[in-house]
Amino acid sequence: MKFFRLFGEKGKESPEKTEAAEKAKMLAAYSGMRVEVANDKGRPLFVAKLEALDGDRGELHQYSETVGLQIDESILVKIRGYDEREKKAVYMEGTMTAMPQHVWQVEGLTVTGMENARAFFRLETNLDATVTKFSGLEMGEKSCKLLNISVGGACIGSDRKYHKGDRFLLKVKLLDDSPVSAMFCEVLRVTERGNSKFEYGCKFLELTEEDQEKIIQSIFEVQRQKRGYY
Repeated sequence: MKFFRLFGEKGKESPEKTEAAEKAKMLAAYSGMRVEVANDKGRPLFVAKLEALDGDRGELHQYSETVGLQIDESILVKIRGYDEREKKAVYMEGTMTAMPQHVWQVEGLTVTGMENARAFFRLETNLDATVTKFSGLEMGEKSCKLLNISVGGACIGSDRKYHKGDRFLLKVKLLDDSPVSAMFCEVLRVTERGNSKFEYGCKFLELTEEDQEKIIQSIFEVQRQKRGYY
């Protein structure tokens, strides 16, 4: 009887190993996640994709349009991403070291928290913009205000009457020194604000991976400027 009991106990993993395996499994689910990387003081550094996760190690593939950083030693970083399945913001920490070609190795990666969020990389704005409908009573280019934007969609304000399901081309200049961005949109939500003013919650259609990265990069740079980081 003792033999069988000892044999069974021998096959059990320690609580520490089980916990480490669960953490590694959790991190592995975030491979390919878009993230914002900041230093330990919270200063934004760049946006990247979290790739090649292996245990508590991974790689941060910095978006190519971001200016390269001159960091010659390992630094502690804070990483924020968005879990599309759970609809939650994910917070991580780790130690980052530079590699060639805008890639950064991160070690000791741990999840420090999660919280409910509608979306990540959402920027509140009040920018002049235009929408162009190609059919119907409101056909043509009309002025509007971009109220907020994320990689998945935007909210605009207008005195024009649109309807759920309407599609149009949204044009806006997010940065003074950047070209105009153009996104094809579909209206998902209509909110009447009174005085013939409306707000429209829209989703972007037919965005390529490159288009999404450009939007994220623009949002990130606007955030940096608002915080006084150049």
